[in-house]
Amino acid sequence: MRPTVTILYCMAAASLAAAGCADRGTPTSPPPIREAAFDRASTNATFTSFSVPGATVTLPLDINDHGVIVGRYAAAGRTHGFMRDESGTYTTIDFPGSSFTVAASVNDSGAVVGWYSLPATPAVRHGFLFKDGVFTTIDPPGSTFTNALGINERGDVSGRYCTHAVCLAPGSGSFHGFVYHDGAFTTVDVAGASETDAFKFAANGTLVGGFTPVGGPEQLFLFAHDAFSTFPLPNGKSATLDNGGINARGDVVGTYCDALFPCLVGPTATHGFLISRGEFTTIDYPGAAATAANGINARGDIVGGWADVNAVERGFLRVSR
Repeated sequence: MRPTVTILYCMAAASLAAAGCADRGTPTSPPPIREAAFDRASTNATFTSFSVPGATVTLPLDINDHGVIVGRYAAAGRTHGFMRDESGTYTTIDFPGSSFTVAASVNDSGAVVGWYSLPATPAVRHGFLFKDGVFTTIDPPGSTFTNALGINERGDVSGRYCTHAVCLAPGSGSFHGFVYHDGAFTTVDVAGASETDAFKFAANGTLVGGFTPVGGPEQLFLFAHDAFSTFPLPNGKSATLDNGGINARGDVVGTYCDALFPCLVGPTATHGFLISRGEFTTIDYPGAAATAANGINARGDIVGGWADVNAVERGFLRVSR
């Protein structure tokens, strides 16, 4: 039987948490998130656009505390994972024998997780861990489509999985979240949700992710000690369930859509966001038709992707210090 975590929890330790804890049997949510009238950090923020040399698409997905960035890129009709160090040097990451590889998260020790597919089964996705030069496949039991999205310093892995014969895009109701710890998988499902996606860990072990409640729109959750705190974005915004991140301070990044749910990532009408100390700030790459924010480190550096009016997709690094 698939284990499901359904207890709700008041996250007093995180910057989004409520000031005090309610009864554990009662669903708890942080206080309302204030929407900034303007991007207060933008006056001190610097955006840098970058692309993997020769790539037609570049999408960064995470950044660690050393400034190492991982993500995916497309070149010559194939998708590869990449690692970019703080000097700007790129390394391609391909699972051996694969036809498709994505590097989704990197911890401070340099361990990388992501997913891949094989030429014989291109519609099937497998999760992987790449550590000390060795690849290991990570798939929850029965999964036909695994995305490993996060890894912490202990080596715990988070992500989503699907057991259907055909798995649709995140946000379409196909996925469950998971955590892989000490060789064991635990399914992470928000109670009553039609889909749950687990993104990344904070340094204290708090997990951030997204879910679709009955009737929508998509919301976010924090998960720690086998329990949840759930919260909507302000003004009814729909959060994409594709990806997002959290840092040691409890700052959360992600992406929202202009359209009503389901919020699916595409080349137009999406915006990145940052939630810090209870304030919601929209993050748009200057002049972009679409922006997605995927990862944030302890320094507050944010990585993600942006698309121009011609739907050309590149990566960005946003630094505010």
